[in-house]
Amino acid sequence: MTGWEVAGFLLCVAIATCAQSITGFALALILLGLTGLFELAPLADVANVATVMSLFTAAIALRGTHGSLDWPIVRATFTGSVVGVAVGVALLAWLSSNVVMALRLLLGAVVIACAIIVLVRTHPLARRSSRASFQGFGFLSGVLGGLFSASGPPLVYQFYRQPLELDTVRDTLVATLAAGGVIRLAMVLASGQFGVRSLVLSALAVPLALAITWWLRRRPPPWPRETVLKLVCVLLVITGVGLIVPAVGALMA
Repeated sequence: MTGWEVAGFLLCVAIATCAQSITGFALALILLGLTGLFELAPLADVANVATVMSLFTAAIALRGTHGSLDWPIVRATFTGSVVGVAVGVALLAWLSSNVVMALRLLLGAVVIACAIIVLVRTHPLARRSSRASFQGFGFLSGVLGGLFSASGPPLVYQFYRQPLELDTVRDTLVATLAAGGVIRLAMVLASGQFGVRSLVLSALAVPLALAITWWLRRRPPPWPRETVLKLVCVLLVITGVGLIVPAVGALMA
């Protein structure tokens, strides 16, 4: 990578971290979308970086939250996530080696779909969803996590519909996503998909992300969360379209 590409990558890290700190989601989606749009680094490496960044963030967020976790939900979702992550990692390896433009097209579609899912208003359920429901959403989340380290949106949709205290939902969501991130990291390490470039980019990104997170917690911006959420989703849609259009053109050429 050139110096300009590294600087552009770190700018994408900063934008994604700011969005994550304010809205609670979208770190991987924005980081992958922007770096893919400007072709700053291979998507597989950026997905690895996003996994490492999310684990550091989760380690800080989960301090002292053991009592607020809903372990049955964690276990049921994790069961589906393990299988999904394996499928996603395998797909990523195949697409990265054989159909790079198809991978960009898929990423663009996922980015747009996730933005729409997050903006959908849902009413709380009268009763907790079944174990099979959590396993199903866990599988979908795992596939997206294995492919792009973007496992959050399906679980955000599922968890925030449950008739539970907000703290329980938030902490259980963070714990479940962190567990999936650990599995993904273990799988990419075991399969040799976490190379030197992933390590170097992670070493550059994590300190910057932690510094921005710390700063925004001490001095949160005065913007309404809903406004920022909509802006982030608009950015995701624009990024997704920017990925899809050239990918479709290349595949049809």
